[in-house]
Amino acid sequence: MLSRLKRLIHWEATPKPEISLSGAIYEELKPFRLPVILLVMIMLFGSLGYVIIDDMSLLDAIYQTGITFTTVGFGEISEISPAGRIFTICLIIAGFGIMTFSIGLVVEVINKGNLITILKENAMLYKIARLKNHFVICYHNEYTIELASQFRKNHVPFVVIDPSPNFPEEAEKYKYPYFINDEPHKDTAIRKAYGSSAKGVIVLSKNIADNIAQISTMRLFEKEINRVPYYIISNSEKESDIEKLKKLGADSVVAPTKLLGQRISSMAIRPDMENMLENFLYQKEHGLDIEEIVVPKNSWIIFKRLKETHLREITGVSVIGIYEKDVFYTMPKGDKQVMLDSKLVVVGTSKTIKDAKKIIRKDKKPEEVKFV
Repeated sequence: MLSRLKRLIHWEATPKPEISLSGAIYEELKPFRLPVILLVMIMLFGSLGYVIIDDMSLLDAIYQTGITFTTVGFGEISEISPAGRIFTICLIIAGFGIMTFSIGLVVEVINKGNLITILKENAMLYKIARLKNHFVICYHNEYTIELASQFRKNHVPFVVIDPSPNFPEEAEKYKYPYFINDEPHKDTAIRKAYGSSAKGVIVLSKNIADNIAQISTMRLFEKEINRVPYYIISNSEKESDIEKLKKLGADSVVAPTKLLGQRISSMAIRPDMENMLENFLYQKEHGLDIEEIVVPKNSWIIFKRLKETHLREITGVSVIGIYEKDVFYTMPKGDKQVMLDSKLVVVGTSKTIKDAKKIIRKDKKPEEVKFV
């Protein structure tokens, strides 16, 4: 009954991290056990003492003990005998000693900084657990800084993992919303980054060995948890290592030196076109976007000609390409048929592309098409 009610109101439990830091937090709080035990014992000892010596009620005895060992100076709540006053003096001395010891212990734990660090990391893990279809970026460097900046502009969720001791300070400096200070290839680091719900992994180490290790680790991890393959992107300082990384499991490998050469060549040969592409692909103020839409097998547009779908008239998007298996048709004509497992590359605003997806995913011909 409870599960049905939850589904009815679309209630979901707060996602929890795959790695719990409760044990680490408990270890840091262990030193506080002795002061707590001493506090309970002195309250018990003082209360019993006042009940026995001065025949106070239990509530009065507890109250008198509390104001006495904390030395707040409220005075006696009722007449106390000479023996009771001697007992009170001993209680004050004992209470002062316990309070001093406890304060010193708290200061020592805080000065170590471990507890604060663990609590911050635990809070970070709960935030990361709410992410879905995010990217895990491995290693922090100048490539990561620029990529993170672009991801933030485009509202793409991501988590950065780096083992450097000063990485938390660097992460705050460059405004990484989510980060893990650990070795990226460790199972714990991947689980802390909520790798099970990640869309892809981007490996940006300048050391080819680190990239190889990380790609292999992610491919093994996806098999271990039995999930769809990650989309893995890596970088290579040498063009000769590109094929090696692809054979090991990378879907795409970027060579910064080759990219730089291509961009400079393009700018030198056709500067106007380069500026237009720069604005179109990287500046979001114009509102245009390019997206690939997978045509479902039950879509009504299967085996229809492009002009029969009327996508441009209904939604405002333009089809600039069609993928069919390994073949890409650029600027297809209206007579081009949409086949099974086709992918349409469309240009439009975020709203028009969203409308186009709704039209394409329908299994029956929409009413609005009939009136075009």
